[in-house]
Amino acid sequence: MRILIIGAGAVGSLLGARLALAGHAVTLVGRPALVEAVRDRGLTLIAPDSRRRVAEVAAVDGIATAFAESGYDLALVTVKAYDTATVIARLTAATQMPPPLLTLQNGVGNEEALAAAVGADRVLAGALNTPVAAPAPGQVQVHRPTYKIGLAPVAAGAAVDAVAAALTGAGFSVGRFADYRGLKWTKLLMNILANAASAILDWTPAQVMADPVASRLEAGAWQEALAVMAGLAIRPVALAGYPFPWLAPLARRLPIPWLALGLRGFVSGGRGSKMPSLHAALNAGKRSEVGWLNGAVTRYGRETGVATPINARLTELLTALTEGRAVWDDYRGRPERLAVGL
Repeated sequence: MRILIIGAGAVGSLLGARLALAGHAVTLVGRPALVEAVRDRGLTLIAPDSRRRVAEVAAVDGIATAFAESGYDLALVTVKAYDTATVIARLTAATQMPPPLLTLQNGVGNEEALAAAVGADRVLAGALNTPVAAPAPGQVQVHRPTYKIGLAPVAAGAAVDAVAAALTGAGFSVGRFADYRGLKWTKLLMNILANAASAILDWTPAQVMADPVASRLEAGAWQEALAVMAGLAIRPVALAGYPFPWLAPLARRLPIPWLALGLRGFVSGGRGSKMPSLHAALNAGKRSEVGWLNGAVTRYGRETGVATPINARLTELLTALTEGRAVWDDYRGRPERLAVGL
């Protein structure tokens, strides 16, 4: 397949490297530093037990350039959620017939935006469950080699079979789901846990979940998200081997202290010591995806009549820190400040 990857950060580079190794013709759209590095040295895929150079990858600095040079059988969208509108504008300007799109973005709302632009039958939702980072342009590092992807069509007719086959051939374990909303909201449950609070408090997720105030706020935020899902009639799916379908009803009924204790074990067994995405963005002075994570819980909560005060607080505070309307030092290591007004 001829595959275009729009947004060659850590996730896009990982997928590009593995798909290229599987024999697909891969073109990356990325920043100038990434393009220069790939053209000079190829991609470097760093796993815990290996290091591989992937030379069979092309790189360009824009969507228009990519389509001027070739056509594609599939495009992967791996940009941050706040860049989705820009991708749509540039994609529809570059070609009258975009290829099928697979979005592997965090948060909810990206699928609907892409479907409105190119047609729901041309959009697939995906959820990657591989911890990955980009230590330098042209390098992608896998922290735990669990190559798992959840895949779901946004509407009937989407090219699920061909995309699943390509990903399987590239070494990914592909879980197929019928309901894309269930897939993306389940991934949201995983993404929001100890993410915004970690950024605000400048703590690791393990530190967040070990603190009695912060951990109970996390449990409350999770219960809010589950209540919103119920209001939307969205059932969680068994993503990445986790039994969310039976855990979710139990989590909604558990007393907050008990749920906080259970979530502490979940976080510690996963990314307890690794700083999450929202912290990385705040620390680097970049825009935040919190509006598509905790903010999405709040937005859909308003639509369904579900109160979401904790998610609203996390969203508003992290947004204020990102935009310079609040001082980070006022909140570092001070979980009691998170609970103000709750």
